[in-house]
Formats: sequence, structure tokens, C-alpha cells
Amino acid sequence: MSWSKLKQQLESFLCPALLGRVEYIATSYRYLPDKAGLCYIAVDKKKIFNMSDATTLIRWYQTELEIKNDSDIDIPISNEEIEAVRKDTKGLVPEERLKVIARGRKISEHAKELLSAQSSLSKSNFVVVATKFLSVSIEESLESSDILFNILALVDRRVGKKRLLNMSEKIKLKHPIVQYFYELRLGDLNR
Repeated sequence: MSWSKLKQQLESFLCPALLGRVEYIATSYRYLPDKAGLCYIAVDKKKIFNMSDATTLIRWYQTELEIKNDSDIDIPISNEEIEAVRKDTKGLVPEERLKVIARGRKISEHAKELLSAQSSLSKSNFVVVATKFLSVSIEESLESSDILFNILALVDRRVGKKRLLNMSEKIKLKHPIVQYFYELRLGDLNR
């Protein structure tokens, strides 16, 4: 599928409030077929999401330790996770430490997932992922660990207000770029 046709289809799925605000831009090199070109998503004419550029406005993590030390990341801990730690430690750990241990475990898992999603994203081809997005269900795109699938789904008109509001806890566990597009979409709901 040609880029212009793909772009047209992607933009036809944009929610009405984001029409004209969110743009998909891609360049390619006709005489250098092995060179991927540039692909990015712009919001209000600003490059917000560029897979190959470190100058985007969203933070890209380099190590697991950066994620663990980022105070902006809020990791909710459930009672089941605390009980799992209690069971693993056979009740020998003081009550106040159980939550700390459970949070540490969850942050490690979260950090590995974020780094994995980032590394697969930097290697992916925007056109291939966008084409696949058009052929899968919106639920599959929202639940995916792929950052680009999440972004395309969040700006999609098929995701309504109720579903967006019910996703607030899950979004906290996603990459900051996904959180950015979630907040953008929520902001447009309130207009």
C-alpha cells in the first residue's frame, strides 16, 4: 500500500477532536531503498513522536535503573502482589517492607517491559506497524505491548470516553509517549 493511501486511512480513523491536530509524516529515499527515511507523528505541528530521533519531547529510557529512579512513574501495587511477597518470604518480613518489596518487583518487571517495547519500536518500520494496525481489532491494539499500536489506538475514534476513562490504571504502566497521547485524548474529551 502506498504511503499516501495508508496516511489517508489512518487519518480517517482519527477522533474528530484531533483531526487536523495529529499528523502522520513519512519521508523516504527513492534512490536508497535500504534507507528507511523518517517517520514521525506531529501534534499541533510539533514533532512529538519520532522513532529514530532523540530530540523528541518524550523521554526515552536507556537503562532499567533510569526507570526505577524516575519519580514520574507511578506503579500501583495490588493486595494480591503483597500477598505473593508474604507467601514467598514465609511471613518473616515485617508488614511495612512487604509493599516495598512488591513495588520493587513490579518496577523491575515494568522496566524490562518498557525497554523491550522501546527497543522493538526503534527497529520497527512505521509503515508495517500502521498497516497491521488497520487490520487488527482496536482491543488488540490497546492491549498490545507495542508502543505504536497503543498510540494509534488511543487517537482512534473507535475508542470512546467510557473506555478511555476505564483505562487510567493501565496507562500508568505504559511508556511516557503512550501516556502523552492518552492525556491528549482525555484533554480533547473535556472540550
